[in-house]
Amino acid sequence: MLDHSAQLAVALDQARIGLAEGGIPIGAAIFDASGKLLGSGRNRRVQNNDPSVHGETDAFRNAGRQRSYRNLTMVTTLAPCWYCSGLVRQFGFGALVVGESRNFKGGLEWLRLLGLPVFDLDSSECASLMKEFIRANPKLWNEDIGEE
Repeated sequence: MLDHSAQLAVALDQARIGLAEGGIPIGAAIFDASGKLLGSGRNRRVQNNDPSVHGETDAFRNAGRQRSYRNLTMVTTLAPCWYCSGLVRQFGFGALVVGESRNFKGGLEWLRLLGLPVFDLDSSECASLMKEFIRANPKLWNEDIGEE
C-alpha cells in the first residue's frame, strides 16, 4: 500500500517553497504505481507571471512525457481547480491524493463522479497554510481561482 502521507509531504514541501518565493502555496507531485516520484512542482503564477503554472501543471511538466498516466497518482496540497481537474481527467490519471478541500473544493466531486479514486487526507497543516494565505492575500487568491 502506498503511503499517501509521505507523498503529500513532497507536495507540501513544494507549497512551502512557493510561499517563500512570494507565490501561492500550492504544491503537487506525481508518483508511479511503485511510489517512485516522477515530478514535483508548485504554483508559480506570481513568480513566472504565467497564469497557467499551477502546482499540478508544474508537476506534470516536470514529470515529462509518459506513455500512459493510468497507473500514476497526482498528489496536490489543495483540491484541484477546474483547470487542473481537467488535466487529471484529460490524461487519465489513476488516482488523486488531495491534502485538503476545506478551503477550496475545485473539481473534486466531478472527478469522483467520473470514477477516479480520490483520497482527501484532510491535512490540518495544508488547510491552515492555505487559510492563512487566503486571509492575508484575498485579491491574489481570487485571481488564482478566477473570481472577481
